[in-house]
Amino acid sequence: MMNLGAILTRHARYRPNHLAVVFRDQRLTYREFNRRVNYIVNALLEAGMRKGEKVATILPNCLELLEVYWAVAKTGAVVVPLSPLLRGRGLTSELNDSDSAMVITHRDLVEHLEPLKPDLPNIPPGNYVLTDSADTPGYRFYHHLTAQASDGKPIINVDTDPYNIIYSSGTVGLPKGIVHTHYIRAMYCTLFAASYRITPESIVLHAGSLVFNGAFLTLLPAFFVGATYILQPHFDAGQVIDAIQRERVTHIKLVPSQIIALLHSPRFNAETCGSLEMLGSVGAPLHHEHKERLNHLLPRRFYELYGLTEGFVTILDRYDVERKMDSVGVPPPLMELRIVDDDGNDLPPGRVGEIVGRGPILMPGYYKRDDLTAQAIRGGWLFTGDLGSVDEDGFLYLVDRKKDLIISGGVNVYPRDIEEVAVQHPAVKDAAVFGVPSERWGETPIAAIILKTPGGIGTVELRDWINERIVARYQHVYEVIVLNDFPRGIAGKTLKRVMRDEYCKNLSGPIP
Repeated sequence: MMNLGAILTRHARYRPNHLAVVFRDQRLTYREFNRRVNYIVNALLEAGMRKGEKVATILPNCLELLEVYWAVAKTGAVVVPLSPLLRGRGLTSELNDSDSAMVITHRDLVEHLEPLKPDLPNIPPGNYVLTDSADTPGYRFYHHLTAQASDGKPIINVDTDPYNIIYSSGTVGLPKGIVHTHYIRAMYCTLFAASYRITPESIVLHAGSLVFNGAFLTLLPAFFVGATYILQPHFDAGQVIDAIQRERVTHIKLVPSQIIALLHSPRFNAETCGSLEMLGSVGAPLHHEHKERLNHLLPRRFYELYGLTEGFVTILDRYDVERKMDSVGVPPPLMELRIVDDDGNDLPPGRVGEIVGRGPILMPGYYKRDDLTAQAIRGGWLFTGDLGSVDEDGFLYLVDRKKDLIISGGVNVYPRDIEEVAVQHPAVKDAAVFGVPSERWGETPIAAIILKTPGGIGTVELRDWINERIVARYQHVYEVIVLNDFPRGIAGKTLKRVMRDEYCKNLSGPIP
């Protein structure tokens, strides 16, 4: 049996008094947390959520969401974690596409969910559940359900059965449901515990969105080994530093924008954060400038992960950072990597091509979309749609996302190359480059910039500074625009597509 829920049952028996979960002022041992989860397990079963039924969550970071993740595992049902930022047709589409039969949400979402109910035929009227309000008509109260349930210990036999459906833009377009089985998530437990050196004595902090697949990179290993898992309601650089110092946190996983926020705090140093053994980056490449700064402040703590929710990753280990700083590492054990041309032929070291990979965390497919699965997985290999090369040692260098590639004058322009130059300017906090239509070149680069201090430099001066340091004329940026922040998704990833669309709205036609 490969039921993830058995992990909690095991720790409740063999290390019952070890601190399992911290959320706000709640501190729960494995015995206490497992008992809370068992109440929810029985409440779900009484509500008809049997093996294979889909339970959708639309929640911010909260203790209830963490409990549901484990409770659904024990029942053999399938959890569908949806972004609390979803609205209207996007929310309806994902609830219907996933065949969700229950929704667990909170009161702030009621005004957005209520108008959609007539378009959600799979969800019975009694299966709308709120975590934080007992008197909302048409919704059951989460804690009433659990209070009336048993704390018995049912656990359903599963193995290759689905555990979750995670919606992502994936490798080939619009959001689609990525299926992970109990077996795949068990591989997350073992592979990432080993890769990140997470042990039963570790203290793992998570401050990003819990519905982002990157959260599972430390959540599952932490619970697998019986470590302590600290969940914060949201990311705040000051609060993260406070928690690291107070709780002696050893492991944390962040997206680049969050790492940059820490680096710009005067309190982020070895004195406050010296307990860290791992600070991992995920979601997008971290610029070289920021890696150097991080490695200077906290030597040999930085790890970088490149990967797709569909099921392939590489990891740059903390001991490889200094000699391979611009790399995103190598595949963990049991995974394989290739670089191929447009015809699927392997390319030698140093040649740029599409990154393809395979391994034990590869999804069985997109939910109900065999056609899209066949495009993404060919011959057992995941075609990522990303461009990269390997060196003679086999380390992967991510050139850019294929969808972000700019073709200017018939030549490939990789936004990351320009971004790496832009962030070297002392006034620049972060940079994102995207292409827009050009009559002369086909496409031309635009650089969006976040300044450390508003008004620290003029946009024309900054554009000229960047272009002076870029050798190739076709890489020159046409314009620099300054933003207070970049549009970001629920995981904190920069949304270049949104910036590109907003910029193009103000154009009367292609740039000359």
